[in-house]
Amino acid sequence: MLRTVSWLMRAGAYVFIGLHTFTEPPAGPGAVAQAVVAYALGGLALLLWEVTHALGDEAARRAPRSVARRGTQPRIRTRVLLGVAAALSGYASAFPHTGALIGLSLMAVMHLGTELSLPVGWAVAGCTVVALETGVLVAGAGRGLALGYPMLVALVLVASHNRRAYRVRAEQSAAMLAQSELLRAEQRRVAVLDERARIAREIHDVLAHSLGALSIQIQAASALLTDHRDIDRAVTVLDGARRLTADGLAETRRAVHALRSDLAPLDEELATMADTHRQRHGVPVRLRVEGEPSPLPADQALPLVRTAREALTNAAKHAPAQPVEVTLTYEDEHVTLTVDNPLTADGPIADDNPLADDSPPGTPPSPRRAPAFATVDGGYGLTGMRERLLLRGGTLDAGVRDGQWRVRAGVPR
Repeated sequence: MLRTVSWLMRAGAYVFIGLHTFTEPPAGPGAVAQAVVAYALGGLALLLWEVTHALGDEAARRAPRSVARRGTQPRIRTRVLLGVAAALSGYASAFPHTGALIGLSLMAVMHLGTELSLPVGWAVAGCTVVALETGVLVAGAGRGLALGYPMLVALVLVASHNRRAYRVRAEQSAAMLAQSELLRAEQRRVAVLDERARIAREIHDVLAHSLGALSIQIQAASALLTDHRDIDRAVTVLDGARRLTADGLAETRRAVHALRSDLAPLDEELATMADTHRQRHGVPVRLRVEGEPSPLPADQALPLVRTAREALTNAAKHAPAQPVEVTLTYEDEHVTLTVDNPLTADGPIADDNPLADDSPPGTPPSPRRAPAFATVDGGYGLTGMRERLLLRGGTLDAGVRDGQWRVRAGVPR
């Protein structure tokens, strides 16, 4: 639409220049012929300029690569023709009754100054001014025309370059907007992939932990039945397997719920977890919150929640009937979770296999090793928690501190 309006305005200006120039015949030797040639050449150059740009833009939309090869030469010829028309119109405008032809020069300078680089625009404007001053000398025109028309050409050239700078900025803004859209689309794609990886990691952790422990229990029950013929212990192990299955299903439901909705504040999540552990295992669980609680992003809070759940699970397995203390500390740059529980008389063990102790029947239980950084599947447990925390810039350590088994995890705020 704007291109059509601009073309109509230029066509109207061209017609007006022709009417003003040829209503009263130009005076001077050869002035009529010069005016006719300049007017016709200027009109042809302007027409070719518009047609070349229209065809070039259409071809650019259809085949951008072909335009660079096929559209360069026609445009160069059109620019040369437009420059010649500007100089010739400037020369002819110095004669009596042909002053309107300077409009053709100004239109040509405006086109070239808008579309081309600064040196080319100034070169065309300079040639136009030289041709104009030559016409002034040949026609004997006054000083006002000799000074006024060149200043008018310079002003039009400056305006055309300002217009070109505005157009370049608009094109750069459009390109930056397109790049921003691409970047946002890529960010959305990466976010989807991250979410898929998070979902896979959560479900894997839950299922690997539950199914791995269940596999150990089933193997133990099988060994008790086939090797030891101990039905009572096998039933006890199977009861434990049933509880593990129920716990695994409940944990899966909690994981899916956490994936579908945002986590509650971290201190509330830990309070709920402590209450659940207290009711399920009948042991005292103390929760302390130090510092000023503040919201923590879900991707930072979730590893701490998982670490607390793993530490409580290990405490129930390896130190039954022992109190547990959970401390959540809010610092300026970090949030730290600490889970402490006393060591049992025979020490915590690293797995859930009731056949892990190979001592002969009737032998007192021997001291057992402290829990390692992995549980039954080698990828869950504290090792999995450490990897999860490392992804968020956090840390994890576990070991014996002052006669207690301590798990300590921290994430940056």
